[in-house]
Amino acid sequence: MEINKQFQLRGVPGLVSTTYFGQRRVDFWAPSGPTEHMIIAHDGQNIFDHRSATFRSTWRLAQTANRIFTDKNLPTPLMIAVFHSGSKTDPNGRGKDLTPQVSFKSGVTPVLENIPPQNRLEINQLRGDDYQRDIAELIIPEITKYVGHQVIPEKSAMIGSSMGGLATLYGLIKYPDLYKTALAFSPHWILGNQPLVEDLINRLPKNLGHKVWMSRGTSGLDAKYEKCQEFADQLMIKNEWQVNKNFKSIKFNRASHNERAWARQLPEALEFWIKG
Repeated sequence: MEINKQFQLRGVPGLVSTTYFGQRRVDFWAPSGPTEHMIIAHDGQNIFDHRSATFRSTWRLAQTANRIFTDKNLPTPLMIAVFHSGSKTDPNGRGKDLTPQVSFKSGVTPVLENIPPQNRLEINQLRGDDYQRDIAELIIPEITKYVGHQVIPEKSAMIGSSMGGLATLYGLIKYPDLYKTALAFSPHWILGNQPLVEDLINRLPKNLGHKVWMSRGTSGLDAKYEKCQEFADQLMIKNEWQVNKNFKSIKFNRASHNERAWARQLPEALEFWIKG
């Protein structure tokens, strides 16, 4: 595996490394010593580096994780930020990567009024399965081998927001033996409304030691998620997920749909992940 560049983050020891898997960029940060924890983040453009961030603002994942884990006398986790494939030549690459395609192949109908015409995709254009497989079977093995990390599923999490929130839940569905925690911020349920909620929630692994954290705001695009998220919460409880134990759903008043909002929510999500 070739490292293309490295850069420093203010307030975090060590360096973030950049590598490529084909055309896909992946940034990762590893502690200087061993750690049991690993977290995989979607929309890698917005995780570490404001220069690559869509709106010049990041999640500040490294800074927040380093602070919280250090406060608990735990080694900071290995953090892997996977970039989506959206580009000038493939402007819908993000949607192709992050859409949970099994739901739409199984009969969930996209809600076209919630999808700008230029972003609408045919089912045969979706590549969410390939994207998840690349993360689980190529990116994680190569990076963990490079840094000498031993994957412990009970200590491994996936994190994402909006479409990345859906992809986070989908990752738990596709690879339940690899990740035991899903941290899904502002899941973009309105892509398929309640049928999508029902399909994804009912596919989540049951009683296998997994944990799910979901959040939403009340402003901007997040305001449109209220009914769907309430339905998701009801289904989780119906499916015997235990509130505040292996399942937590939080509404953040006045929070909107952007990286700054998710960065503010991040500490609570990481605390939920760490908690036994």
